Amino acid sequence: LLILDELGYIPLHKAGAELLFQVISLCYEGKSIIITTNLSFSQWNHVFVDQILTEAVIDRLIHHSQLLIFNGESFRYKESLLKN
Repeated sequence: LLILDELGYIPLHKAGAELLFQVISLCYEGKSIIITTNLSFSQWNHVFVDQILTEAVIDRLIHHSQLLIFNGESFRYKESLLKN
């Protein structure tokens, strides 16, 4: 199981994006991957920098996948309001 939490919080350098693509490719169709992000797929080009690389990553991730989309306020934000 590969878990990528908060993908896109910090943009990747070209070398980092290429390495992450290799890891995702190695896991593709053989391992489970969980990704959390606040970004829609259309914004992932800002993370992976290269449009072709971004499309290849998304292609591998959405094939055989289940997308869970949560709308609403952040859990952390709600929790911080309760403390005040």
